[in-house]
Amino acid sequence: MKNLFFGFVVVLALFLACRNDENVVQQIDQIFNLYIDSAKQDMLNNKIPGSYFEVKMNDVYGLKDNAPVTFNPKIDADTIHYIEYIAGAKRINVDSTAAFRIYESKIALRLTKKKNDTVNSVTNDTMTIRYRWTPELFQLSQIWYNGTLQFSKTEGQPNIVKISK
Repeated sequence: MKNLFFGFVVVLALFLACRNDENVVQQIDQIFNLYIDSAKQDMLNNKIPGSYFEVKMNDVYGLKDNAPVTFNPKIDADTIHYIEYIAGAKRINVDSTAAFRIYESKIALRLTKKKNDTVNSVTNDTMTIRYRWTPELFQLSQIWYNGTLQFSKTEGQPNIVKISK
């Protein structure tokens, strides 16, 4: 009985080792960096007066009204603050053929800054993210911020979105 089991395992291992691997490995390029400035002021640096001290992102297509989206606040080599968005918002299919698909995510941003010591000012913005899918590539394609196209993917270039308010 042990020899039969051992023989089966050996045959299975040989079968898997000799199979023709025609499966294409899909490349994924979906991370982007979001910078926000106003009159050359880094609006994501909460240490600068007049900048946003709180940023919240909510998934508009989420299953619930309150569907927070995670992001990473970061600082680049020039000490400029930005938001690194990796993934997290629900993607809906908005167009497809046999060769490609277009997916979309929509995120509501709530940006809060101090107006004075007792009053805060809240800005509500919307970001729409489009992705292009093929069997070989899943890639960020376009980003609209408050209905204005702010980013279109250029091959070989980093995914950087700069918003001026």
